[in-house]
Amino acid sequence: MKLAAQRTTDGVVYGLIDDSTLRPIPGASTIVEAWSGVLAGEVSDAPGNPLLTVDLTSPVQPVRNLFCVGWNYTDHFAEGAAVHGPSGATEIPPLPTFFTKATTTVIGPFDVIEAHEAETDQLDWEVELAVVIGRGGRDIEEAAAFDHVLGFTVADDVSARDVQRGHGGQWFRGKSLDGTCPIGPCLVSPDELGALDEIPITSRVNGETMQSATLGDLHFGVGRIIAELSRGLTLLPGDVILTGTPSGVGFARTPPRFLGRGDVVECEVGGIGTLRNVVGG
Repeated sequence: MKLAAQRTTDGVVYGLIDDSTLRPIPGASTIVEAWSGVLAGEVSDAPGNPLLTVDLTSPVQPVRNLFCVGWNYTDHFAEGAAVHGPSGATEIPPLPTFFTKATTTVIGPFDVIEAHEAETDQLDWEVELAVVIGRGGRDIEEAAAFDHVLGFTVADDVSARDVQRGHGGQWFRGKSLDGTCPIGPCLVSPDELGALDEIPITSRVNGETMQSATLGDLHFGVGRIIAELSRGLTLLPGDVILTGTPSGVGFARTPPRFLGRGDVVECEVGGIGTLRNVVGG
């Protein structure tokens, strides 16, 4: 099952993707409600709108900060350690490293990424698999974690590296600039996406491949992430978890490379789709 969200003059309309069309789900105001609507057979009988003609927005509109995992690909940790040298961590911590992003970062899969030129000249790309929670819970066992997953989508955790370092090295501020986290283009159910290990995850800037890995390269898998995050912390339906990014980001390149106005960033996860965003605004 694949769901998407369309911007209209009357607000966001959620729909089921069916043969390259989007069939509306009446009354759904969140992706979780849309999912329930499909299961209840509440999809509109009217002909769907061709996907190529609709204005897609993010399929998720989080009501609280997005949860994120840092250092979750070994090669990305290594490239960062090479830049920061002895002052940084020397090995991946034994537990996932969590931080959050503000909800105001979220934009659609084809929206313009705000350049924020007054704040930063070091905008960096980070393609990530995003997990959306469908059934809430606390102290979730790793073996049962996928029972709580609504589906998967793609995110670009665009990061202002100089802002990160300018605030004591913590990640929140540099990863929370408005309009810098494209999500989409759709939400795919775990049964439709299938086993994650061999699924490719890639990013491109102006057509040049920057990151290329598979989801099997995740250091902490989706089940482990959910189990660790939910210890003593209740996950809610609609929560979004970004699972980390592979190597190939801009700050670790020689010389470093960052995004500027007019650059085109594409982030793709196999079986889900591709974000395509221009830097500007």
